[in-house]
Amino acid sequence: MCVGIPMQVVETGPFQSRCRGRAGETWIDMRLIGNQPEGTWVLTFLDAARETLEPERAAAINDALDALDSLQAGMPAEPGQLDVFFADLVNREPQLPDFLRKDSE
Repeated sequence: MCVGIPMQVVETGPFQSRCRGRAGETWIDMRLIGNQPEGTWVLTFLDAARETLEPERAAAINDALDALDSLQAGMPAEPGQLDVFFADLVNREPQLPDFLRKDSE
């Protein structure tokens, strides 16, 4: 399974930026998305930025990763216990992304 990790740009350099995330700081290859200003959130995979993220989306991804960490640590998955990690999904109907929706008639 491929898992992207949100990281925040803390220093910009040519073709790479030093970013801070869940596991600390590291240099991230920025060639796929271009250099980004400090403070920008990016989704990284294998030390390369794949896309920019809004801060709210970065927080939601980090919450989901916290849920995985909790499950790996042996947290029992009782009904509703993981809801705290998915506040953006609780009490709302699922929605298809725009690219999967049929054109409006």
